[in-house]
Amino acid sequence: MKFICFCYYEPKKFDAMTQDDIEAMMRACKPHDEQLHADPGLEFVASLAFPSEAAIIRPGEGAPTISRGAYTDGREQIGAFFIVEADDLEAATAIAAKHPGGYVGQYVGGGIEVRPCEQVGILKRKQESATRSG
Repeated sequence: MKFICFCYYEPKKFDAMTQDDIEAMMRACKPHDEQLHADPGLEFVASLAFPSEAAIIRPGEGAPTISRGAYTDGREQIGAFFIVEADDLEAATAIAAKHPGGYVGQYVGGGIEVRPCEQVGILKRKQESATRSG
């Protein structure tokens, strides 16, 4: 079963960090990041750009409307996400707990949400087209 994991952080805390704080956080992240990447259940991981760089699409009169910025005005925003393969929520949570986001709260707050994926469609178009053109 696949699970998507959302890593939250507080942009205001991140913005208040000094260069020394950022370097200390990165040092604290490294062993946890290595442990997560070594787990065979990890399928995909990505860090996201700042919420201010996002585009939001919402229903409008006859057509979607597009705006810029974070989807919500909440104190915490999604800073990364990853997908794991596990037998159940407990096993997925054990994998997700290796992510640095579970260890750097003193720097940026936040936490990790682990949510089961009920339907998964994997697109293979890019891989198939690369095979055809190669």
